[in-house]
Amino acid sequence: MKGFFDAPNYIIELLEGGTTLEDVIDNHIYEQNVAEKNAFVVADLGALMRQHVLWKTTMPLIRPFYPVSCNSSPVVIELLSALGVGFVCANKAETTLVLNHDVPPENIILSGVCKQLSLIKHAAKNGINYLMCENEAELRKIARAHPESKLLLQVSTEAQVEEASVTIGCSLKGCRHLMEMARELNVDVVGVMFQVPASNREPQVYTHALSDARCIFDMGKELGFNMKILNIGGGFNGSEFQLKQIHSTVAPLLEAYFPSGSGVSVIAEPGNFFVFSSFTLAVNVIGKKSVYRDLHGEIHNELSSSDEPAFVYYMNDGVYGSFVGKLFGNNITAPSVHKMSLTLDEPVFSSSLWGPSCDTLDQVVERCLLPELSVGDWLIFRNMGASGQEGSAPLSDTDQPPVYYTISTDDWFEMQEAGISLDDTVKNFSLVQYGL
Repeated sequence: MKGFFDAPNYIIELLEGGTTLEDVIDNHIYEQNVAEKNAFVVADLGALMRQHVLWKTTMPLIRPFYPVSCNSSPVVIELLSALGVGFVCANKAETTLVLNHDVPPENIILSGVCKQLSLIKHAAKNGINYLMCENEAELRKIARAHPESKLLLQVSTEAQVEEASVTIGCSLKGCRHLMEMARELNVDVVGVMFQVPASNREPQVYTHALSDARCIFDMGKELGFNMKILNIGGGFNGSEFQLKQIHSTVAPLLEAYFPSGSGVSVIAEPGNFFVFSSFTLAVNVIGKKSVYRDLHGEIHNELSSSDEPAFVYYMNDGVYGSFVGKLFGNNITAPSVHKMSLTLDEPVFSSSLWGPSCDTLDQVVERCLLPELSVGDWLIFRNMGASGQEGSAPLSDTDQPPVYYTISTDDWFEMQEAGISLDDTVKNFSLVQYGL
């Protein structure tokens, strides 16, 4: 998970004989209960592998490019690189990380609406030629600092215009102006990128976006550019149902506007899709307060006859650590209570979960239903692979939770069948039997 500590050489524990991820979590909780009760993360690399297989079987003609900002764990980068996935980088740290894992520069796209001149020069120095561009000022910077660049014009969609107060991407008319300017500045334009908001997956959104993209490709051809890359963006939530739904919408449109024999490479940016289910965070309850919730849902300290008991819990990790994505609008789902803390048929109460800082912003989950907990109990947050996607590291000075990487024997054999080996493809991995 982004911000979590990764050693230079990653030890991957091989789960054999029916050992499950829950067994691993149980074991580490037992160890922490006799130690300092620190938060920790368990990563299932098999889940990431299965998501890749799902993508390849559902979207075989669309190549994934992973946005590194979603989760910059070096283990994730190395494994996705071995699987042949490309990368989208937004800053120098991300490009350096990806390049250090021997990703060819032609498999990297530099994103960002307003890139620093030093970042553009860094891309030029390292042979990263594919850059996104959506405005005239950016185009002039790129022309000056990276004349060998190949631009993907970022185009706004109707859904983006309707939802956002500030629209990212240029209009259809603006694309014509940018391409004419690019020709004057002797900068190459090779494709189009658009983004459909995850909240709006109506078929007509893709119809309009792909129709506009086709118009821009025709403009580019008219102006003498070799238009060859179409990026349909991200917004894939990780579910098989959503992926198949998008494919059923997009596939016939692509065949109509960009048929397989046209020479156009179609790519997408699945970030959360790959990593969301791979990381599980375990946190410890370090504080507890009894409060009361009235009929209107308001919490207060005094009890009246119509009030319901409620609890506020404080955890040893919060929004200035593993839950930093909460500060940027990411939704954190309610956790489960570790089974060692539970007895059968316990009543549940309205609860809110907070980090350890006592800051008013450090609320992780505003309201959920949990049995009454005690200090020292453990909560399990699943699907945490992209929760810290907006920050490169925790915002506090507290220790970062360690990450324990695992993979089952079945998933490991599947990785080998896909051509991934420890000897040459993923050189920084050390595989050990779980429990040794």
